[in-house]
Amino acid sequence: MPFHLHLDESDLLRCRFALSPLWETQAAVRVLAQPERHGYHLPWLRLIRGAAAGLDLSPLWLLMARHGHNPDFFSPPPSGPATTFEEEITGVRSVDPELARQDLALALADRPEVLHSPAGRAMLADPARTARELADLLERAWRVLVEPHWPRLRALLEADIAYHSRRLAAVGFERLLGELSPQLSWSESTLTIVGTRGRHTRVLGGQGLVLIPSVFCWPDAVSGFEPPWQPAIIYPARGIGGLWAESADRTPQVLARLLGRGRADVLCALDEPVGTSALAHRLGLAPSSVSEHLSVLRAAGLLTSRRYGHQVLYERTPLGIALAVPAEHGGQE
Repeated sequence: MPFHLHLDESDLLRCRFALSPLWETQAAVRVLAQPERHGYHLPWLRLIRGAAAGLDLSPLWLLMARHGHNPDFFSPPPSGPATTFEEEITGVRSVDPELARQDLALALADRPEVLHSPAGRAMLADPARTARELADLLERAWRVLVEPHWPRLRALLEADIAYHSRRLAAVGFERLLGELSPQLSWSESTLTIVGTRGRHTRVLGGQGLVLIPSVFCWPDAVSGFEPPWQPAIIYPARGIGGLWAESADRTPQVLARLLGRGRADVLCALDEPVGTSALAHRLGLAPSSVSEHLSVLRAAGLLTSRRYGHQVLYERTPLGIALAVPAEHGGQE
């Protein structure tokens, strides 16, 4: 059954993109509950297997129904475009207890076996303590599951926002929604999200809409945030198929001989616009070395750069694409 979000002109003026490290954390927890559904993330699952074994994520999993309401207060839409995990988790710890209780009750109503269990009753009996304990658990999950890989994840998410911001300017809001996810469509000022459980309608009333790319939500688009949270759509970010690929998987020997291994690795790693620090983390190189390679490639006409927020993003020119892309489709020796 679909969700329907009704937007007026003032809502369209307030639509924005944002990143949420807290959302990625709870989504990563969800992946661990059903790893068989997330083949793209098998390399990540192998990397975190040992550390994740020391986390007891069961309190979070109790609230994460496959279909139905999930509590909004422990992963609300971010308040700004560059909200940090620390800012988000502080909001979880300070949530109004009555709001947390209502949110928990709404989630547990979809899981009566949990609602009537000792754990479910304890959550509702002391929602302030529940919020603090869930925040503590989410922070431990962030430190173990996501933070070590955040530069790589953030680079992909920022590249997705840069790409879709350009697409918004080129094709407009209606076509953009269909490109974000096949679950999204637009007709007569109404955004429809299909593939959800139940029927839900919300009039935004000038609040606007937050569009949040996510690495770990694939393949689903997610919405349904209830007041007082700002409405949001979480959609699968572009490029996750190559997210965990190492440089050796993408750089052909012939290009390495032409440019040098380091510069060829940098060029082939730029599937999406990315900054120096994230690229250095991805390739396992010193930022100073990556900066030097980027400068040479840019001077040679293989890259362009532009400022986005607090950093400079680099991407291939048509000449850079011509060198890198054919190799990615079979140019190895």
